[in-house]
Amino acid sequence: MPAESHTPLTNVRHNGAVKSLAILGSTGSIGTQALDVVRKYPDRFRVVALAAGRNAEVLAAQVDEFRPSIVVLERGRFDVPGGTQLLHGAGGLLEAASHPDANLVLNGVVGSRGLAPTLAALDAGKSVALANKESLVAGGDLVMRRVGEDFDRLLPVDSEHSALWQCIGAGKLADVRRLLLTASGGPFRGRSRDDMAHASVGDALAHPTWRMGRKISVDSATLMNKGLEAIEAHHLFRLPMDRIDIVVHPQSIVHGIAEFIDGSCLAQASLPDMHLPLQVALAWPDRLPDGVEPLNWQSLGDLSFGPLDTNAFPAPGLAYEAVRRGGTAPAVLNAANEEAVAAFLDERLAFGRITDVVERVLLEHDPVKEPQLDDVLGVEEWARTRTREVAA
Repeated sequence: MPAESHTPLTNVRHNGAVKSLAILGSTGSIGTQALDVVRKYPDRFRVVALAAGRNAEVLAAQVDEFRPSIVVLERGRFDVPGGTQLLHGAGGLLEAASHPDANLVLNGVVGSRGLAPTLAALDAGKSVALANKESLVAGGDLVMRRVGEDFDRLLPVDSEHSALWQCIGAGKLADVRRLLLTASGGPFRGRSRDDMAHASVGDALAHPTWRMGRKISVDSATLMNKGLEAIEAHHLFRLPMDRIDIVVHPQSIVHGIAEFIDGSCLAQASLPDMHLPLQVALAWPDRLPDGVEPLNWQSLGDLSFGPLDTNAFPAPGLAYEAVRRGGTAPAVLNAANEEAVAAFLDERLAFGRITDVVERVLLEHDPVKEPQLDDVLGVEEWARTRTREVAA
């Protein structure tokens, strides 16, 4: 969105064109829900590329249904229909991201390996519907330099950023005083740090409102996801971190709030369902009907908001510290967190140590200022190695 003015979502009508989609991470939570949207609106979307990790069985079924011209599997093989080319690995992922027929690339890849496809898509002139938060956390400066002033080339998919994007669309970014990201508080809301120090993997994955993958579910339990989302918002909306706040909202009905310079606040509210922000991003600049069931305000009940308990959940503060340190510090934060979460999921690291390990690695790092892609990849590798040593 341009900084000075932008067109409200509701004022633009469908021009009849069919969008051609490349969907990266098609067998994961984001990818499968995006394909639900495609199924609902076959006259609006066609799939030209699908890319997945190792779930060949699900990917094969998707290929049979949507018949893309390119399909990418991290490794392994399966029979593809005529007219479909099977590619592999990181190179295949980059080819899918820059597919000549795609005008919108949905990046639902998990982790920092999603950065290179985001850059490849933007370099190829594509618009990107971004669900891979690590692209902006680890490589925000690299991504936003490619976006430039053409804000509509980067469409947020995370529910919180989609909400803020929709709220800002009713005014001007220059008139925003601050942005508020809402947090459910995760499965451990109200508990002390000591209480959750030895929480089990099952406990951490039991998110009270959202259905998500394992890694993001753990990030929601530590609330690191809110810190990473704050870094994303910092880049997406080009606001300093001290104008981005986090507020705990257990009901997960209000997903983001934009506070304007005149004191007015606009909030986006809906049932917690990722199909809606996906549909908003894929259809932009149109609104499509039947995203989710509308809220029944007469029977909704109380909505509560409160401060973040920074003593119990120090992880978001590390994100603010990483941005303060600048350069490659956010990339180190992200890589260290990925490794620490993986160790927890493998039951090699106690839940209560995740944030401690990430903090130690972050503070050991001497950031590279104004990094290039090779710098980001290099410090990530250092951070992963160092995190495995610290977590051992």
